[in-house]
Amino acid sequence: MHPRARLHSMGHAWRGLRWMLRTQANARLHLAATLIVIAAGLALHLAAGEWTLLALTIALVWVAEAVNTAIECLADALHPEHHPLIGRAKDVAAAGVLLASIGAMTVATLILLQHVLWGSLP
Repeated sequence: MHPRARLHSMGHAWRGLRWMLRTQANARLHLAATLIVIAAGLALHLAAGEWTLLALTIALVWVAEAVNTAIECLADALHPEHHPLIGRAKDVAAAGVLLASIGAMTVATLILLQHVLWGSLP
């Protein structure tokens, strides 16, 4: 792929991210949680391995939210009226975001809490 075409393609991705943040309340909650965790990690001077785990779990939540939003948009465009199977697909996609978020909160809590309670561990 030509470098200019690659940049153009990345522009679509950034536009999608901006749209998702503008229109999806849960994406804005994920953004707030992401910023809080990053601020806490900086304040607590996390180790590289801890940052790696946090980055992976944060990325997982954002990917799940993006896929969920894309599924909802496609489903609404293809079948605007209520359909039980489309509703089920949307629910399952939302469950994926919920599961990723619970996992990320668990990882963040375990990492951050150990620093708050016991300081930096070797």
